[in-house]
Amino acid sequence: MASSSSSGLTFKVHPLVIVNISDHYTRVKSQLNPPNSNASSNSSAPRVYGGVIGVQKGRTVEIFNSFELLYDSSTHSLDRAFLEKKQELYKKVFPHFYILGWYSTGTDAHESDMHIHKALMDINESPVYVLLNPSINHSQRDLPVTIFESELHVIDGIPQLIFVRSSYTIETVEAERISVDHVAHLKPSDGGSAATQLAAHLTGIHSAIKMLHSRIKVLHHYLLAMQKGDVPCENSLLRQVSSLLRRLPAIESGKFQDDFLMEYNDTLLISYLAMLTNCSSTMNELVDKFNTAYDRHSRRGGRTAFM
Repeated sequence: MASSSSSGLTFKVHPLVIVNISDHYTRVKSQLNPPNSNASSNSSAPRVYGGVIGVQKGRTVEIFNSFELLYDSSTHSLDRAFLEKKQELYKKVFPHFYILGWYSTGTDAHESDMHIHKALMDINESPVYVLLNPSINHSQRDLPVTIFESELHVIDGIPQLIFVRSSYTIETVEAERISVDHVAHLKPSDGGSAATQLAAHLTGIHSAIKMLHSRIKVLHHYLLAMQKGDVPCENSLLRQVSSLLRRLPAIESGKFQDDFLMEYNDTLLISYLAMLTNCSSTMNELVDKFNTAYDRHSRRGGRTAFM
């Protein structure tokens, strides 16, 4: 396997593709190893397979979506009839999308993956292979996703197709950003309420403001000590402090006061409306109880006036 691709293509991957692959792997793993089963945790992780679709404009390949495929482990091939059916269905909904390649899970590309790769070359002459590594590595900062292309290299005098790594970027649209943010802020499964989530959010904001205040306080004490001559004056450090202070919001400006008062008034108005709604609801309950207790001649299903 070569280190990097020389095709010059630019790959853009949408978050929906990564979410689909992860969901596919999680479902298959849960079916094979239920939570209540006594299966060993060291059992081999299952591999899942699917296709990726998108568009290619010039030298830019943009992967928008993916779908699952049926895999025959005995012949190391995909169900071709199922693949063609999926392609036909996607063409009806997304006429501009084409099958760009396929995906799988694992730590690295296998030799058997080349059989699947070659089988897709009649649909796309240069298919893309998206590999998701499901193993958790807390020290890794990049996404566990690798994109492979196939290149023809001469090895020991014999031309062979090999996988080469390609770089990619994450491309999102507004709908995807909203969806990913919604998934990231889902309610916990232990029955956590919206109030609990709000408290956790406000606690995080309070901790961030508290840390910012403590660091600004350290700078303030340092500048006072420098002004008194207790520490030597360093112009480079003063320039850095000055640059940092320019980034802080100026809370004494008129615009800040107008925006602050507007937000404050909106918050008070919402509180007043909530209080009025609560009072109206309580009054309606009182009227219903009074009519039920003292007005015996009211029509069935009707309500007489309280006054």
